[in-house]
Amino acid sequence: MIDCPCGCNRDSTTTLFQEMPDEELLFDVADLFKAFSDTTRIKILFALMGGDASVNEITAAVGCTQSAVSHQLRILKQARLVKATRDGKNVIYSLSDNHVFTMLAQGITHVCE
Repeated sequence: MIDCPCGCNRDSTTTLFQEMPDEELLFDVADLFKAFSDTTRIKILFALMGGDASVNEITAAVGCTQSAVSHQLRILKQARLVKATRDGKNVIYSLSDNHVFTMLAQGITHVCE
């Protein structure tokens, strides 16, 4: 079996997609990719690739207002791309899982090729 450049095994993965998924699943996937359609959201995700951060830290990293960052974080949370945990009075944001890191890293790699 030949491994895909992204690290998956394309031969075994291909068998999962021999039939068209139902409309609801396709709608959910389209919504997921819509979350990647804003530069500010990509900047936030990129900042979180380096580790967990508060809204203030994210604001400084992406160069936007706190209000704009908070708005975009809400959209990213709804898309299940980021998660929030409370640390006293602070809310700390992180990528939801390794899949988010992989999607963003693969997107950057793809564009740079």
